[in-house]
Amino acid sequence: MAIQWFPGHMHLTRKAIQERIKEIDVVIELLDARLPGSSANPMLAEITAAKPALKVLNKQDLADPERTALWLEHYNRQPGTRALGLDASMATPAKALVAACHELAPKRGGMTKPMRVLICGIPNVGKSTLINTLKGKRAAKTGDEAGVTKLEQRITIADDFYLYDTPGVLWPRIIVAKSGYNLAASGAIGRNAFDEQEVALELLDYLRQHYPTTLEERYKISGAASLTDEQLLDAIGRKRGGLLSGGKINLQKAAEVAIYDFRQSSLGRITLETPDEFAQWLAVGQKIDAERQIKKDAIEMARLIKFKKVPRPPRVPEDNAENSD
Repeated sequence: MAIQWFPGHMHLTRKAIQERIKEIDVVIELLDARLPGSSANPMLAEITAAKPALKVLNKQDLADPERTALWLEHYNRQPGTRALGLDASMATPAKALVAACHELAPKRGGMTKPMRVLICGIPNVGKSTLINTLKGKRAAKTGDEAGVTKLEQRITIADDFYLYDTPGVLWPRIIVAKSGYNLAASGAIGRNAFDEQEVALELLDYLRQHYPTTLEERYKISGAASLTDEQLLDAIGRKRGGLLSGGKINLQKAAEVAIYDFRQSSLGRITLETPDEFAQWLAVGQKIDAERQIKKDAIEMARLIKFKKVPRPPRVPEDNAENSD
């Protein structure tokens, strides 16, 4: 089942960003270092394409450092783009963002040409925590679930440096199926928009292939790589108090435990995708989406013809059709 989540306030945020971008010098997009491809918003990329971009891989202290290096290299190769790894609670690296913005827009600065920066990203990626670190006090609300920030805020970082904070925003339709699961596992999608067991099974399937040792150490099981995702979820339920009467497993509780442990980094430093993996997932998603659009267009054309909104294509006579072969 594809996971989708685009509440009404996100539509308003999109419109607000489209208006604000006209006077912005640099765009900071905060990404989740555990899923840098899935947390990069294609809608934002389209809206902000003409502006210098600073990609910040936040929560790098929770991510696989080797994979973080791959993603930083990936984004730094893109034109007009810089990428940094960051833990938003660390004051010194956070200040490096100001310097990076000046490198991307060297002609901005001073009271006559103050730097105007838009910071955006998916829900629950840590924007408010980062802003509070930059400001040195509680300038923005923080929370551990999606949708805390609801309105745009302008925050003065320095006399000549203005930061515009926007609510976390996803995009209207997620075409990469794996991204939907990774976003749900990270907490970027509202809890009512997905099934915890389905998300946990997808998460465990990836972890057993790439991080089997972390599963074995956390849940005291052996041979994680050889187990199926269903067997792993069952084992987690048995190990973490998910037994029901009659020896049945409370799979819902097991799923919640697995997702919670990932979000809290109790499994260790994990990244759920590499640049190459994400490129493959994206290619598949784009192909499926293109096929879906062809079918949708055909259905719409048939509807228009049925109700005589457009003329029916002329019928080719049979003898002409034979001659055309």
